Amino acid sequence: MATISPATTDPVASSLIRFRAPPLLHQIPKLARYQLREYLRSRRFYAMAGIIVFLGTVLTAVTGYYRGPLVTDPVTFYGTDWGGAASFLVVLVAVLFGGDAIAGEFQNKTGYFLMGLPVRRSTVYLGKFLAAYAAAAAMMGLFLGILLANGIFYFGSRAAPWQLGLSALLAFVYLGAVLGATFMFSSLFKTSAYGFVLTALLFLIGFTLLQDYISAIAHAQPWMVISYASGTISSVFDPTVNWGLNGSWTLMRGDIDKNVVVKIYTVAGVAEGILIMLGYLLVTSLVGLSLFEREDFS
Repeated sequence: MATISPATTDPVASSLIRFRAPPLLHQIPKLARYQLREYLRSRRFYAMAGIIVFLGTVLTAVTGYYRGPLVTDPVTFYGTDWGGAASFLVVLVAVLFGGDAIAGEFQNKTGYFLMGLPVRRSTVYLGKFLAAYAAAAAMMGLFLGILLANGIFYFGSRAAPWQLGLSALLAFVYLGAVLGATFMFSSLFKTSAYGFVLTALLFLIGFTLLQDYISAIAHAQPWMVISYASGTISSVFDPTVNWGLNGSWTLMRGDIDKNVVVKIYTVAGVAEGILIMLGYLLVTSLVGLSLFEREDFS
């Protein structure tokens, strides 16, 4: 007598056997595209684009009116306008697009429905991260495009020195590190405001104060502070930039004993800065994903 498999007699079991969840590499791009489409339709995207266009317009008008030494050399021009603003813009766009990426799933109760789908939490996390990175990178690209238009007007074929390309690459690496921290805080708290506020305070104020304390008071190299690494975005325009694993420093007299000369570290070497930013990206992303995996949506 021929045996009948349970899968052929039980319609539920049979349907489960026939069902196969899409591969992970197919799920992540689909979820990222969906989330990116939500960003592109949101008011925050157009508001951020409007802010950047406004800043670029003001910068263009001020530069065109005063001119001076700023427009005599493309390295000086981009070192001032891009190098001086890129780090701040990275934090701004990362907080805007990543602050509620995970916390919003709890706050808006959408996670209860999303987690019911046949997708892994790591897929959701990576898809949202890629979408937020793409939206934030688009804003950075818009600002860079405005500066390049100015550069072409003033310098012609010399519009884009190689330092600008390297600085932009460092800015996009820094963007990943800041987004990693933003997603970590967004996974830690179930309210979007905490992710926004903590990331902004840490990257705009907290890390800078910590760097100054470690360097000026402890007289140590603050390699563990990401603001020390983000300074490479502007330092690459300096001809005396340190390209290795040792940061740049200045020598100062001691506060108590003027005969004592202390070394104050100011900015990481380029290779060192890249390693620090990639380390922050890896650690914060893994911690954030671990927190998200442990959260209960029930």
